[in-house]
Amino acid sequence: MHLTKFQLKQLRDLTHSLKPIISVGQNGVTENVLNELGIALDHHELVKIKIAGEDRDARQAMIQALCDASKAEKIQAIGKTLTLFRRNPKKPKIDLPKK
Repeated sequence: MHLTKFQLKQLRDLTHSLKPIISVGQNGVTENVLNELGIALDHHELVKIKIAGEDRDARQAMIQALCDASKAEKIQAIGKTLTLFRRNPKKPKIDLPKK
């Protein structure tokens, strides 16, 4: 799903009030993390994730792995916090503008 700049801005605005509900620990992107992420994206559509680790390149690799495995769009990544969005086709929760 390709999001327009206007839709990305709206989703970024919505992320400010969210708390991280998934944490990627020292073990990295595991099967359990991916399962929880899939459930959270199906339920919430917009999910904030905390990623552990000091190495910037390792965090970027984890972000890419999370996006690829979940088929979600990266909304923003600030420091160790990542926000992903994936539309629930059966029960959409977030009303995105058409622009």
